Amino acid sequence: MIRIEESADVAKDATIGEGSSIWHLAQVREGARLGKNCVVGRGAYIGTGVHLGDNCKIQNYALVYEPADLADGVFIGPAAVLTNDHHPRAINPDGTAKSADDWEAVGVTIGEGAAIGARAVCVAPVTIGPWATVAAGAVVTRDVPPFGLVVGVPARRIGWVGRAGVRLVPVFGREGYFKCPETGALYREVAGNDLREVEPHE
Repeated sequence: MIRIEESADVAKDATIGEGSSIWHLAQVREGARLGKNCVVGRGAYIGTGVHLGDNCKIQNYALVYEPADLADGVFIGPAAVLTNDHHPRAINPDGTAKSADDWEAVGVTIGEGAAIGARAVCVAPVTIGPWATVAAGAVVTRDVPPFGLVVGVPARRIGWVGRAGVRLVPVFGREGYFKCPETGALYREVAGNDLREVEPHE
């Protein structure tokens, strides 16, 4: 069952997956493709042709501009913004109004399970790796590695998070290894700015 509130504005050619909900005053533009069991909160905006995988949550008043591409299980916090313009201007140098032909849209790509905190801004074009976390209020201007935890303006990596979203802790006596205090999963740092999940015996 698909739930679309009466006050929501959903384009006729948008594709909404089974089990998804579009809440009050949300707008889903032409050609947008939402997977199964997605939630689009009150007042949120999903731009033309944007793709959302299954089980994504777009919280209230978040703005997801085209051509953003979100994998399965992505969380976008309240009032977060995914931008789409290298050089934003309302007018051209000669004073004429910009049209759709006067600029090239660039998008934000977000990997599986990643989370973007409330009021964070991702300045396109950037890629947020799978299972990464962008802290509330951060401004992301460069790519975030998988499992990266970034904060601040501009955002910088201060640590790692696991699939549970909890900050990983170093493993005593095993340099470059980290453990999730919630799930017990083990991770290993690779080349200083990358992380991968490993088996306990590795």
